[in-house]
Order: sequence, then C-alpha cells, then structure tokens
Amino acid sequence: MASLGANPRRTPQGPGPEAASSGFPSPAPVPSPREAEEEEVEEEEELAEIHLCVLWNSGYLGIAYYDTSDSTIHFMPDAPDHESLKLLQRVLDEINPQSVVTSAKQDENMTRFLGKLASQEHREPKRPEIIFLPSVDFGLEISKQRLLSGNYSFIPDSMTATEKILFLSSIIPFDCLLTVRALGGLLKFLGRRRIGVELEDYNVSVPILGFKKFMLTHLVNIDQDTYSVLQIFKSESHPSVYKVASGLKEGLSLFGILNRCRCKWGEKLLRLWFTRPTHDLGELNSRLDVIQFFLLPQNLDMAQMLHRLLGHIKNVPTVYSALGLRDACRSLPQSIQLFRDIAQEFSDDLHHIASLIGKVVDFEGSLAENRFTVLPNIDPEIDEKKRRLMGLPNFLTEVARKELENLDSRIPSCSVIYIPLIGFLLSIPRLPSMVEASDFEINGLDFMFLSEEKLHYRSARTKELDALLGDLHCEIRDQETLLMYQLQCQVLARAAVLTRVLDLASRLDVLLALASAARDYGYSRPRYSPQVLGVRIQNGRHPLMELCARTFVPNSTECGGDKGRVKVITGPNSSGKSIYLKQVGLITFMALVGSFVPAEEAEIGAVDAIFTRIHSCESISLGLSTFMIDLNQQVAKAVNNATAQSLVLIDEFGKGTNTVDGLALLAAVLRHWLARGPTCPHIFVATNFLSLVQLQLLPRGPLVQYLTMETCEDGNDLVFFYQVCEGVAKASHASHTAAQAGLPDKLVARGKEVSDLIRSGKPIKPVKDLLKKNQMENCQTLVDKFMKLDLEDPNLDLNVFMSQEVLPAATSIL
Repeated sequence: MASLGANPRRTPQGPGPEAASSGFPSPAPVPSPREAEEEEVEEEEELAEIHLCVLWNSGYLGIAYYDTSDSTIHFMPDAPDHESLKLLQRVLDEINPQSVVTSAKQDENMTRFLGKLASQEHREPKRPEIIFLPSVDFGLEISKQRLLSGNYSFIPDSMTATEKILFLSSIIPFDCLLTVRALGGLLKFLGRRRIGVELEDYNVSVPILGFKKFMLTHLVNIDQDTYSVLQIFKSESHPSVYKVASGLKEGLSLFGILNRCRCKWGEKLLRLWFTRPTHDLGELNSRLDVIQFFLLPQNLDMAQMLHRLLGHIKNVPTVYSALGLRDACRSLPQSIQLFRDIAQEFSDDLHHIASLIGKVVDFEGSLAENRFTVLPNIDPEIDEKKRRLMGLPNFLTEVARKELENLDSRIPSCSVIYIPLIGFLLSIPRLPSMVEASDFEINGLDFMFLSEEKLHYRSARTKELDALLGDLHCEIRDQETLLMYQLQCQVLARAAVLTRVLDLASRLDVLLALASAARDYGYSRPRYSPQVLGVRIQNGRHPLMELCARTFVPNSTECGGDKGRVKVITGPNSSGKSIYLKQVGLITFMALVGSFVPAEEAEIGAVDAIFTRIHSCESISLGLSTFMIDLNQQVAKAVNNATAQSLVLIDEFGKGTNTVDGLALLAAVLRHWLARGPTCPHIFVATNFLSLVQLQLLPRGPLVQYLTMETCEDGNDLVFFYQVCEGVAKASHASHTAAQAGLPDKLVARGKEVSDLIRSGKPIKPVKDLLKKNQMENCQTLVDKFMKLDLEDPNLDLNVFMSQEVLPAATSIL
C-alpha cells in the first residue's frame, strides 16, 4: 500500500505515514528450515492414505494397494492363502489401509473374513472401510484395458502404443490373473473416488508415479501383541523428558532409539523393515555389509557427510543432494551392492532435472513470498509485469498524495492499497466523529467496508487503477503457476529415476542410522546359520533397559540342539526374568531386520516367527477377563501356529485364574509342545509356579532345561545378581519384594508366617492383638452355649435359641 500523511514529521505516537508496498499482504513468518521440514513431514504423514483392493478365488489372493504418500501402486503377484486368509490378515496388519475394496460377489471365506474385519470395533489402528464394487468392475479384459490405457507420468510421451504395452508388461505380471483383476478394480475405485485430485477438473487423473511389487515370502511372522510387549514400537504418549532428550517423536522404544534417519523416506523405510523382518540371508547380509563399512573408523567422516546430504532428500533439493550422493558413492568400494547401485543408477537425467529446476525456480523469492516464483528472463511477459509492479509503490504514493488534497482537512492521512479479487481501494483512518454508518459517507467516494479502524472506499482514481493494473498480481501468479505445471510435467517425465533415487537414498539413510546407533551403543554384527535351529547369544543386553539402568548385567542364551528347546526359568520376583525373555526376543528381532545387536556375539538360526505371552492387554471394552485374553489372544496363537523354527516367550502364564488351574494349564501347554519331540518350538517360559518343578509335571529329558536367576541371602536381605544360571529357585521371596515395595514390616512378617504355615501343612492361628477386646471370650461363651444345648429337650425351640442366644453373641464377635 501507499499512504500520505498531512504532516510527515508527526511523532511516532501519532497516526503517521504507512510504508509503501506492492500491495501483497504481509507474509506469514517463515519457519526455520528444520521447523518447515518437520511441519511438512507431519502434514504429509497425517494426510497419507492407503487404499487396498483384494480378490480371493480357489485358494489364491490377488492384492494391490495405492499409497498417497508417494502416488505409487504396489501389487503382490497371485499368492496361495489358507481358507482363514492368514496372509491377507498379515498384509492388513502391516499396511493398515484406510479402505479395503473388493468385489460384491465373494465366496463364503472372504465374506466371513470381511464380516469379522468390519466387526472389530476396538481394533487398533482403526478398522478400514469395506467397499464393494460390482463384479463387472473386476473383469479380466476390462482390467487389462484400464492398466494399458492409463495415463502414467513415468512413461515417456515419445513411446508408441506398442512400446507402452511392452514397457508395462515388463512391470506388471499380466499372467497373474487375480492380481490384474485387483489392479483393474483398484484403478476403477481411484477414478471414482478421485483420490488426491478431488478438487481438480475431471480431465486431471489420479497421479500414478510407478508400480512396485511387494512379497511376503521370507518374512518372519510377528503379531501386534509381540510388537507391543517388546516395545518395538510405542504409540502411547511418552514422557516429555525423554522427548526433549532424544529429539524423537516416538516414546522409549526400539524404533525410537534406532531411528536416526535424516529424511522422511528413510524413516518410512525403517518402519517398513521393522514390520517385515526377514530370514532372506542375502538381503540381511547386504544390509550388515553397509553398516559394517560405516563403522570402520576411517569411514566416519564419509558417513557424516552422506548423512548431511540425506537431510535434503525432499522435494526440489532432492536432485542436488542426489548428485552429491552419487559422486560420493562412486569413491566407495563398488563391491558393496548399494554403493554400486547409487553410482550407476543415479543417471544423467538427474543433471537434466537439476539444471532445469535451477534455471527456472527462484528459491529465495519463493521462500520470501511463500509461493512458487520464477527467475528473471524465463518469460518476458512475466518480467514486464513484475517491472510494472516494482514501480507501483512510488506511483501509489503519488496517487495517495493527490487524493489527500481533495479530502476533508480533518482527515490526517490516507493510503492506496490493493486487495486481490477486490482491487485498489482508498484507505483512511476512522475519525472520532465517525460513529454511525451514516457518518462514513464522503462525497465522491463509494464506501466499501470498515476494517481495523480504517475505512475503505472506491474513488474515481482507484477505479482507473483497477482498469489499468487491477489483475496484475493475479496474472503474474497465474502465469508462474502455469510455468510450474510445465516444469512439473518435464520432471515427472523422468519420474522413474526420481523414484529410484528415493528408494536407494532411503535405504542408505536407514543403514547410516543403524550404523550410528551401533557405534554409540556398542552393538556387534550377528551371524546367520539357516541349517541350525535356535539362537545363540553371548553376553546379550536388553537394548532399552541398558539405557535406563545404572548398570546392566549381560546374559548369554543358547537354545536348540542338546541345550534344550524348552527353558523353564524360575526365580524371585523382580530378579530379571521378564527382562531376560524380552532381551532374547529383541536381539533376535534386531538380527532379522538386518541390524547389529547388543551382544558380544549372536548366531541366529532358522526363525520363522516370534510369539509372546508377556503381559495381558486388558480392556473393559473387550468384555474379556485377563485369563481369557491370555488364552484367546496370545497363547492360543502360539499353540496353533508355532513350528519347530518358532521362538515362543511366555511370562507368568496362568496367574490370572485359580492357582491349581493355572498351573495345570501351563503344564498342559508345555507338555503339548514337548510331545512334538524334535519339532517342538524354542520356548522360554518364566514362572513363579515352583510346583511345576517340585511336582515334576514336565517329563524328564533333553528337551527341557531349568534355569534360574542367581541370588544370595545376606541375613534378612536378598541380593540380586541378575545372572542366569542352571537350576531351580527354592522360593519366590515375595516377602522381600513386598518389603521393597514399602509394605509395613508387620504385614510382611505376617505374610511370611502364613506362607510358612501353609507350606508345612500346619493350621493358621489368628493373631490375638489384631482381634477385638474380649473377642476370644465371646467366642468361648458362644461355644459353651452350643455345648450345653440339649437337642432332645421337647421344649427346645431352635429358632428362639438362634435369635436370642446365638445371634447376639455372634454380633458381638463381629
């Protein structure tokens, strides 16, 4: 705006002249690059959606889904699945789609599965929307036509129709009929819902920047309970102290301490690896090779430099940082596959994209105006309009001066402002005499509105300005938006290389993050022995507990072979049994995602699943007891699905019901597995049911090994060594734990006394000083009355005797 005051030397307290400007509104405060990045990531994560399409026929699944975060379609080639659709459930658990699209014509198995899925009101994350499309939308031929006629930005315009078909055939498995039909149904759904282009014209199609194949083979089965109890992820709100200390948004979890990724794509890939642990040795060792390379002292500077470059892998700066990554990786050993891929596949198309963007985009201007702007000499028409706009403040100041000359002398100042879509207006301060709306009328001016104690009018001169310059701002924005669209089209024409850049850069980001964590926490490289069943860990540590405890005692683990497949661990309360179980599970999990592990050595055999029963996920809304949850959600999964290659961790199973029943069920579950002999899973069970051993409820043999947590009694004190050793605990030492918890000494002593009496089979006598005064005498009096009672007396009325003699005496006792 431009303004002119009657007295330009007015003191600062007065309504002095306003600064002249081009007419744009004051820009919002520009956040720092870090804040902007975090806000951008949060916004994109919040808006990202996944829409999945599935078909099931004759024991096979066809699955495809669309991810709005990268506008990519992922598909899984036709895969066999059980009638209970366990494979489909695993896919749903991993990708958590917002909607599941399928054919309205389904067989009984799929109908039952979808009905159960829709009824899971308390499912976390929230259950998906089930969408049925007519079966005709999934026809094979029409699905092929949709796929081949799609408008894909990653396919060069220079390709002929035949070349396009050949190109798509090299990506999409057209011989997988269910997958093709699922892809066709997904495209139909995306077009109908207009995912991502809801507000665009109908000639704008849903963006599809690529097709990717995903497989669930070689994956280790881990359910949501296991992720929760092992604290692999933590969705609960975390202490602010930890958030400040770590700078992470996630609470204290394995993902939280290992996630040192610098770009959002790396963080997304790390989460994907965590949800898809694998026993593909080639993939695991390729990850470990990169981590080991960056852990070498001489490569620390290179790792830090690459990490800095990865911090810019987002949006426009991606191509520049990607070129830096390529040049750096060309100097690294080409024997490592990832370095070789980055050096070769970051093609010269990146140079073209970087050059194109650098010649067109005005980065400083875009940041200052919070919108896309282009550099000079790109479009002569835009340059001319901007030159006119640059001279506008001085011109408007002159207009405002002339307008002020024609206004009432009581008006101290005025300004000429521009508001997009409204035009040029004359703005004057509201005078004290202007109270009613009728007071706003000024001859020769058309009143428009009152805002912030300023009156806005149209005058003859502002109307001339509207005719001469009115749409100047909007025209510049429109033309620059058109240039942005043209630039976008040229960049998207090379979307394939950009997608590959993001894939490889995110992989490098994840492995650098894991290397950084391994260096700081002292992790070592695990080994894999697929011919061996079980795990062997030398001086392992709990990756989370060691960060919270002052000192942490490492423990070794060896299961399989002649070391016993079932480990029964007893020991006092708070001696470390649960931590030991979780430690075994976490180290195994970390090895199966290709991370270094907190142990001196670790050898991981063939592991196909990890099952846990560590604690109960109780919920009033589920309407299930603690014990029913134990059976229904945790132990039942392990009993029905564990194989000889599975790792099963059970902690305090059976304590949610009667002691005898709980003990019996624990023994029954373990005997069920032991009866399988060499196909028994690898089981670690921690229990305080010492009777399991004392009553010899488990068969003797090499499959069972008894372990305990080493302790030492020092007078009345119990010293914990937190060390696992062979043997069986003699007592739970619950009284010691109760004393540590702060219970009064009298209660602890009485509890120990009663426990000893029960164990020795002796009667429990009441404590006299806890009884009321004269209570024993009243009891004795009541007994005497019963002893003197003559039951053969014909005049005896038992009702009268009970009401008059027994009831008062009993009341006095109570």
